[in-house]
Amino acid sequence: MFRRNKWFNFSSKVLVAWVLTFMVAACVTQQPNTSTSADPGVATENASTLVVYTALEDDQIKEYLSSFKTQHPDITVNTVRDSTGIVTAKLMAEKDNPQADVVWGLAATSLLVADQQGMLEPYAPKGLEQVQAQLRDPRNPPTWVGINAWMSAFCVNTVEAKKKNLPIPTSWADLAKPEYKGQIVMSDPSASGTGFLSVSALLQMNGEEKGWQYLDALDKNVAEYVPSGSKPCKLAGTGEHPIGVSFDYRAAKAKASGEPIQAVFPKEGSGWDIESNALVKKAQIKPAAKTFLDWAISLDASKKYAENFAVTAVKTDVPIPDGYPADPVAQMTKKNDFNWAAKNRDRILAEWTKRYGSKTNKG
Repeated sequence: MFRRNKWFNFSSKVLVAWVLTFMVAACVTQQPNTSTSADPGVATENASTLVVYTALEDDQIKEYLSSFKTQHPDITVNTVRDSTGIVTAKLMAEKDNPQADVVWGLAATSLLVADQQGMLEPYAPKGLEQVQAQLRDPRNPPTWVGINAWMSAFCVNTVEAKKKNLPIPTSWADLAKPEYKGQIVMSDPSASGTGFLSVSALLQMNGEEKGWQYLDALDKNVAEYVPSGSKPCKLAGTGEHPIGVSFDYRAAKAKASGEPIQAVFPKEGSGWDIESNALVKKAQIKPAAKTFLDWAISLDASKKYAENFAVTAVKTDVPIPDGYPADPVAQMTKKNDFNWAAKNRDRILAEWTKRYGSKTNKG
C-alpha cells in the first residue's frame, strides 16, 4: 500500500537545538480520571497511574481516552501534551531519569531518535498482526507501532481570500506566487513535526538545489513561522492570515466545525509521517503501560482514529472523513525517503534556521 524505504538510524546530535530550547517546556493536560499532580514523577509511584507523553491534538485526546477509561477504569492516565519537537526534546532531556511510561501518537521519526539512544523497550502489543506492515517497526518485537499517518494540507480562509482577491491555491507552486506575499503562515520545522515533514518533502520532491530555491520563494510570502502544526490552520480560521500550511486533520476539522476554511491538498503531493506509540525503558515497567499500548492499537481505538484520519494502521470500516481526497494514500508523496531525511535532518534544520529563522514566532 505504501512505498517504504529501509528504516534508519538517527544521529544523537539531531535534537541538540530542541533540547537547549525546550528542555524545560512541557504542557500537562489533565484528562478525566487523572491525578491532579503537576509533577508527572509523582504519578509514577502508583502502579495504576500512567504518565503518557503525546503530540496528539488536545481535542483528540479526550475523545480517544474515553474509550480507555470505559474499558480500564482502574488505570489513571496523566497526559503530557505538546508539539512533536517539544515532546521529543523532553524525552531526550529525561534520558537518564525517564518520567514517561508510554509515548502515544508521536512521530515515528522522533521515536526512532529515542530508540537510537536506547530509550525504548521492545514490546509487541496484543493485536499487532492487524497493523499494516508499512506502519510499524519491522522488528519483532517492535520498539514502535503506528496508529495513523498524517500529511501536510493547506487551510485557506475563503472569506479573507475573497476580500483580498486571492485565488484559492491548489499546489505548492501556487504558494510561491507573488500575489500571496505576506499572506501565509507555516510551522517551524525545528519545533513541529508537521513543519519538518513539509520541508523534507519539498526538498525531496524538487531536489535540494531547487527545493531551497522554492523555499526561498515561499519565505517571501510567509508572514511568520509558528511552533505548532495546527496553529497555522487556527490562525487562518480566525482570519489573522488567509492561508495556513498545516495538516490534514486540522484542515478537515476546521471546515467541519463551520469555519470558513477550505482544505487544500497540494497537487504535487503531501509530506507525511506516522503517529506512533512506544514503551519507555525504565527500571520498573508497569503492567498498566502494556495494557495501554494493547488498547492503543485495538479496533475500538482505531475506529476513533479513523474518525479523524483517512489512513489508519489498523484498517476499519469507518468512512474517510469529509474534506479528504478520494484516495488519501495516493495524496501522500512517494518521494519520502526517511533514511535521507534522517541523515540530513540536523543539516536541514540548521540551513532552514539560517535562512528563515528571523520570522519564527516562539509564542
